[in-house]
Amino acid sequence: MTKINVEKCAKILSEKDDILILMHAHPDGDTLGSGFALCRALSALGKRVRAVCADEIPEKYGYLYEDISMPEFEEKYIVSVDVATENLLGAFEKKYGGKIDLCIDHHGSNTGYAEYLLLNADAAAAAEIMLKVIKALGVRIDKHIAACLYTGLTTDTGCFRYASTTSNTYRAAAELIDCGADNGIINRVMFETKTRTYAALERLAIESMEFFGNEKICLITITQDMYKKTGTTEEDTEAIPPLTRQIEGVEIGITIREKEDGTCKCSIRTYESVDASKLASYFGGGGHKQASACKFDCGVEEAKKMLIEKSLEMI
Repeated sequence: MTKINVEKCAKILSEKDDILILMHAHPDGDTLGSGFALCRALSALGKRVRAVCADEIPEKYGYLYEDISMPEFEEKYIVSVDVATENLLGAFEKKYGGKIDLCIDHHGSNTGYAEYLLLNADAAAAAEIMLKVIKALGVRIDKHIAACLYTGLTTDTGCFRYASTTSNTYRAAAELIDCGADNGIINRVMFETKTRTYAALERLAIESMEFFGNEKICLITITQDMYKKTGTTEEDTEAIPPLTRQIEGVEIGITIREKEDGTCKCSIRTYESVDASKLASYFGGGGHKQASACKFDCGVEEAKKMLIEKSLEMI
């Protein structure tokens, strides 16, 4: 693995074609916004490029890619965006693991799996880095690219509420608004709009809350039965993990999502007192100090036991 800067990253991309962009499984606004922004930028340079995700993309993100033409081709260069570890590629890990040429990321826990790594752990979102890459490519930031990148910024910062937000983040957001990103509409769609089915799932999620370690640990369990009762799927759970961190006195918030095959995924949210990425790393995951994820090849109860035991050691 070789670490590179923005200029080197842009030079590499400008020299490649037939580029495949990988976004992480259980996609969020940052991986999608950054991935589709890069896809748009490279297309503007006349390159064949396609951005893909192993999991279904939530409908609310449709505006990020609805007008993009992504041709079929045999990929010759593979780029991952906002992917800290290869196992976060989900079903794509088996196909693309060990084959990724370039990674653009902002997770300090990045495992260095790609040949080249553009990493800035101080950036609040991968979109903050991607803005610089696209500008270095010499591509004009139009309203569509701006909307993609603004989505990445606002979702990964909780609408600019998280401590990871810096003055650079605000400056990037301002620039993207100047370029045409409709911040009012994007923020409303991302943070103030809920479907009735999601509201039903959120109610069940809150009812499942358990507390441990003198109520410093909050755990939510989302089961397949909950999905069936509410008419939802895993893609509807993106807004649930932050709920655990909103409870007064909670230092570690854990959300376990049961998968169809009986295994599960876990999202971890913490405040500055606990490093979420360290907790996730014990189980092969990674992410940020206050927001990380991991997965388990076991059932919910076994995963819950392991997570609580390790969490109790950290508070």
